[in-house]
Amino acid sequence: MRFQGRAICLFYAVLPQESNHHFLPRRRAANTPYPSVTVREQPPLRSLPLRPVFNTLVLRVATKRESSKLTVCLLSPHPLVLSEFGRLLAKATQFKVVSKLLESTLAPDMRNVEIPKAQVYVVDAHAARQATGSLLTNLLERYSDARLIVVGDQHNETNSYSLLRLGVKGLLTYVEARDQLMRALPLVAEGGFWVPRQLLSGFVDSILSGQGRRIKTDSVANLSRREQEVLDSLLENLSNKEIASKLNIAERTVKFHVSNLLTKFGVRRRADLILLTFQRRLSSVQSPI
Repeated sequence: MRFQGRAICLFYAVLPQESNHHFLPRRRAANTPYPSVTVREQPPLRSLPLRPVFNTLVLRVATKRESSKLTVCLLSPHPLVLSEFGRLLAKATQFKVVSKLLESTLAPDMRNVEIPKAQVYVVDAHAARQATGSLLTNLLERYSDARLIVVGDQHNETNSYSLLRLGVKGLLTYVEARDQLMRALPLVAEGGFWVPRQLLSGFVDSILSGQGRRIKTDSVANLSRREQEVLDSLLENLSNKEIASKLNIAERTVKFHVSNLLTKFGVRRRADLILLTFQRRLSSVQSPI
């Protein structure tokens, strides 16, 4: 029983009985003490805490789903553009969107602006060409494996070629972004290009002929086994760290082989090396036997 919030435990002294068939109260003899009764006070037992198993499972599932989302960072000096892009991507559940309002459109400020880490960056190219170039350079220096999509009013050949040389993977106009941005993001994140075919073809031709860069066939034919493996990995659009993990070599060794490949192909950038290699393989397939 309970008494004022605490349990009362009674312990009785059992007296021996003379007979198993009769139990009658006996008269207490004189000077015989009463049977002893001990009363002890014990605090109430506390209930054991229940572990929230289902909450834990739900939390883990939610965390796993959250980590599988594609992180997209929107960069623009205009709040309305950020709002429109954010509203557009909010329709899809596979994206985790982070917006960054650029407070300045000057090239020196773009060069030093702090940018959150993401997998794909959607850059509003409304600013001047030099400022956009500074922002893209800043991005690639901070995050070398970043994927870039540039959105603008229009993309002429001169401006587009400059952006592609900087490492941009996707080019869209504001009108095209409404229908194509959600499809372009996963493809660019995997290393692909979202560029109009005619524009990309012209860019390859400008590398091959316009700038007078030629593949040194005698040197390319003498690629070592490791250089060929690194080249094949570059064609998969893997970063130096990913190539090192794939080939089980040090990252600085990958950089050494990439430098040798650039020298042998006569180019200065990885993007040029990739495009030249694809062009060379396409030419070898289409050439008559």
